Amino acid sequence: MKQEKVLTGCACCTMSRRRFLTSGCAACAGAVGAAIMAPKPVFGQGASRPCVRIVYALHAEVQPGPDWPNVGFDFRPVMERINAALSQNCPELDFVTATATGEDQAAAILEGDKNEKVDGYIVYQLNCWNRVAQTIATSGKPVLYADFQFGGSGGFLVYTAAFLRQGAPNLGFVASSDMDDIIAAAKCFAPTIKSGTANDFAALVAKSRVSNTPKPGDLTCKPDMVETLSVDAWKARIAESRILAVLDQEARPADPVMGIAIEYIAFQELNDAWEAADKDEARAIADEWQQNASRIEDVSRETLEQSAAMYLAEKAVLKKHNANAITINCLGGFYGGHIHAYPCLGFHELNNEGLIGACECDIRSTATMVAFTTLTQGRPGYISDPVIDTAKRQIIYAHCVASNKVFGPDGSKNAFEILTHSEDRQGAAVRSILPTEYMTTSLEVSQENKEILFHQAKAVANDPDDRACRTKLCGEPVGDMEKLFTQWDRWGWHRVTFYGDLKAPVFELADALGWKVLEEA
Repeated sequence: MKQEKVLTGCACCTMSRRRFLTSGCAACAGAVGAAIMAPKPVFGQGASRPCVRIVYALHAEVQPGPDWPNVGFDFRPVMERINAALSQNCPELDFVTATATGEDQAAAILEGDKNEKVDGYIVYQLNCWNRVAQTIATSGKPVLYADFQFGGSGGFLVYTAAFLRQGAPNLGFVASSDMDDIIAAAKCFAPTIKSGTANDFAALVAKSRVSNTPKPGDLTCKPDMVETLSVDAWKARIAESRILAVLDQEARPADPVMGIAIEYIAFQELNDAWEAADKDEARAIADEWQQNASRIEDVSRETLEQSAAMYLAEKAVLKKHNANAITINCLGGFYGGHIHAYPCLGFHELNNEGLIGACECDIRSTATMVAFTTLTQGRPGYISDPVIDTAKRQIIYAHCVASNKVFGPDGSKNAFEILTHSEDRQGAAVRSILPTEYMTTSLEVSQENKEILFHQAKAVANDPDDRACRTKLCGEPVGDMEKLFTQWDRWGWHRVTFYGDLKAPVFELADALGWKVLEEA
């Protein structure tokens, strides 16, 4: 996925799940690298017009391995549509194209363009973590950085926040599902190039982006009374909590986070518990899933039973270690052959029960779940990889694990589907059709900084897009949409979302602990 740990949200890992996955694709991408980065012909052919090169950042034109959007995804029609839309709607510009997998190819493109009339660049982030925009931005020419949503969104958000923090006045950005917004931003090239002041470009694009973002809608929500513990009662519960972290084959203790004890256990222990799981009990759980899911697609009965056995294994190791939370390096374990079923359905069940099942061995997000599930007396947290869409004024929380009891173990249920894990089309994962018209609160905790990251959004829809993770809750953020772009480089991509207006109890808890709350919107 990404080279720096800070980008993953996983405080315990040196390798995030998508970095693990894309490292397997690197050889494939490298084998075709020279071919896919070759410049395409100019489409426009107006010698007197400014020329803008579109650089697509991706692994390969047809995705060779599991990652967002998904294995086998064909980017060629996507690039053709973008090329055609820009050519047809920006007649004042000529365009040339290239693709790059990373920094070396991006540098080669800049070197080649020294002898060409290229006046600016559009970098389209098609896969998440290909570092292309950083190199292109050093050209000093105006650069438009665009997100291909549910494809490049993680890298786009993290890299954009870094650009904003560093100050990159020649780089403007756009994160929109509406091609008209990308076209409007591209129209900022001509006046910038004519003026010869590339450092005005970011401001021009920002003006276009803000003007095309809808005004806030009605943020009135359905009533939702949240019963929270007192701080003293919370502290007592937290002192009894324990997180099991399954990262690799090593068992070891770890420093607590927010007062929550942490213990690493080996893949082998979890896999042994999976092999020992009662087969009749696993079949009965699989029966329940088949009866309760509103849809099951491309998931075999055998896979359901293996997933049920993994749920029983999770319960067994939690009981053995007197823990109430488990987080697993799921894809590292699965692709490494250390575990033989995805933990997603097991996490779904644990979270429905008031326990914690958390993705990717992400300690920070797991601690966030423990802290605020405890505070709200059982409301489950939902780890996600968010996507921002200014066209709809939405943040979309996407992941392949989610509860369907968002108001707690005794609350109402919502519909859920059982599908394959999105990125590789394997195993069993959950699409939860989450309730709308309620206020949600998204959080992350930072032990090292004694901070709680905080924003809120009204749940407004569930996005059915087949790209990227299965569950996609759409929310309208409360506050400043522009500010929501600024913290991803410091906090990583993950957020943990809870149903309920938790602003007052979050601030009260932070005050009692001597922590700060950072409002990211």
